Amino acid sequence: MKTEQNLLDISEALRAHKSDAFLIVGNSNNPDIFYSTHLFSSDQFAYVQTKDASETILVPDMERKRAELESRVSRVRTLQDYDYRVKAKERGDPAVAYCDCLAQMLQELGARRIAVPRDFPYHIAQVLKEDGFSFEAIKSPFQQLRAKKSEAEIGKIRKAQDACNLAMKAAAEMIHKSEVVNGHLNYHGYDLTAEKVRAVIDTTLIEHGCEAEGTIVACGKGSASPHWEGSGLIMADEPIIIDIFPRNKRDRYYADMSRTVIKGEATQRLADMYEAVLLAQETAIAMVKPGVRCSDIHSRVCEIFEEKGYATYKSGSSVGFIHSTGHGVGLEIHEAPPVGERDVVLEEGNVITIEPGLYYPDVGGIRLEDLILVTADGHENLTEMEKRFVV
Repeated sequence: MKTEQNLLDISEALRAHKSDAFLIVGNSNNPDIFYSTHLFSSDQFAYVQTKDASETILVPDMERKRAELESRVSRVRTLQDYDYRVKAKERGDPAVAYCDCLAQMLQELGARRIAVPRDFPYHIAQVLKEDGFSFEAIKSPFQQLRAKKSEAEIGKIRKAQDACNLAMKAAAEMIHKSEVVNGHLNYHGYDLTAEKVRAVIDTTLIEHGCEAEGTIVACGKGSASPHWEGSGLIMADEPIIIDIFPRNKRDRYYADMSRTVIKGEATQRLADMYEAVLLAQETAIAMVKPGVRCSDIHSRVCEIFEEKGYATYKSGSSVGFIHSTGHGVGLEIHEAPPVGERDVVLEEGNVITIEPGLYYPDVGGIRLEDLILVTADGHENLTEMEKRFVV
């Protein structure tokens, strides 16, 4: 029976696909399963919502009490409720026995036509098909719900972004306090490298309950490759792109920020690139409010660069502005809504990045990125770090 407590009702999507239920199998690293259950677990468990919006989770036996206390889903079943140990012995394969437990649970729920996310485990689907269940892989109905953040979610993103601000300040300060020795930076008597800057970023994030993978500290011409993480010596008079996208280890929500700095003197070309990126970003941020199309924001950024004489990918160029203007941030670092060519309309509660950049292999790259909350009457910039090119 449908319950009023289910604020994540996806029954309309299930009816559209003529499905009896939506099934997810994974752990808390799966953003949809964490979003739908609020259960933090490194062990595999299952979530199912039926077409009448009733919800059930299937967890390992030892997780029952914790699931009953922590999960937003009130109906908790365990593998042993379906005689998992007996099934495992009979089948001789724990993975197949797990599928048998899923099958029994789905039968109890009266679900035969099952909708699953597009990354659903192949083996589980195949075994359940043999038991007479049918499957349709669909775009997750939770993705659109996740795009519009609640006050609680916004608070978690703020916490992660606060840590990101502190980490960026620590990195910038390290570069600022360095001395130029033989064309590269020296910090307290040691050569400053991308690895050392990344280490101070990681330490700051850990101290504030966050973690990050793939942090970018890219110096010089290599920074023209937007996702190059960077390595080796930090050179004077060359651009340094720092891109930090940490996740709070407990809350699981991400933050995101980029700054480009230089120690020493910037050439006129680099200074002009920085001013163009800054103008494009400020213009784009000013446009953010409910009802605005993301494609309009992206188009305006491209127009600004083209007016300034810089190439964009719209003209087929592989240099200049070669990526989208931004993306949603939440339980994934890249999620809805995309701020690019698609005609997606911004809504209150969206959290997006605005991150224009310019990239030329002969001089390097410039990128600035802020994290923006769409509010009822406009936007709020969640990024406190100043924008100063020469440090």
